[in-house]
Amino acid sequence: MWYYNSQIIKTPKAMNIGDLQYNKSLFTNSEKMKELGIKPYREVMPDNRYYLQGSYSVDTSGDEVVGTYAGTAKDLATLRVAMLDKTKAHVTSKLKEIDWYWARAAKGGTAVPSNIASYATAVYSEHETKKTEIAGLNTLAKIIEYEARAYTETQKERTLNDDGSFKEYHASNTYTVPRKVDMCTYFSVNPNEVDAGLVSLTAD
Repeated sequence: MWYYNSQIIKTPKAMNIGDLQYNKSLFTNSEKMKELGIKPYREVMPDNRYYLQGSYSVDTSGDEVVGTYAGTAKDLATLRVAMLDKTKAHVTSKLKEIDWYWARAAKGGTAVPSNIASYATAVYSEHETKKTEIAGLNTLAKIIEYEARAYTETQKERTLNDDGSFKEYHASNTYTVPRKVDMCTYFSVNPNEVDAGLVSLTAD
C-alpha cells in the first residue's frame, strides 16, 4: 500500500497529480513515486486476541508512512473464560482418542492397558492444574505469556538418503530451536503420538 495527499492507496491506479496524469505503471517506478511524494504505507494493528481496536493515528514524517491503531485491553475475565474453554476442548479431544479402550472393556473385551489409564489420569490432573493457573492470571501480560511461553526444543539431526528423503535420526548430533508454547493446550505426550526425533522440550 501507499500514501499520498492524506489518502491510502491499496492497489496501483491512475493518478492525477498537479497538471499531469499518470497511469498505474507509476507504481513500478519507485524513484518517480518518491519525487511525487507517494510513500509506502503500512498499518500497525493491536493483537486482536487481546486488544480491541482503538483510535487511529498516522505518522508521515519518515520515508514510510505508518498508520497505527491504538489497542484497548480486553476484559481479563472474558479472556480467562476463553482460555478455560480452549483447555477443556483440548482435553475432550485428547480423551476422545482413547475412549474406545473403555468401550471395548465395557463390552467384555481387553481391559484398559495400564499406560492408557495412567495417561487419562494424568490428563485429568493436568487439566485441574491448568484451571488453577488460568484463574490466577491477573494481568494481561501474564495471560499473553501463558499462551506463548518460551521453550527450547532439542531435536536429533536427520540423515537423508541420496534422493533427499528421510533415512534416520543421527545417533548423537542434535540442534536446538526456540518455541512458543500455548500452555492451555500443552499436556503430557499422547502415548499414541511419539516424536522419535525429539530429545527435550524445556521451559526457558
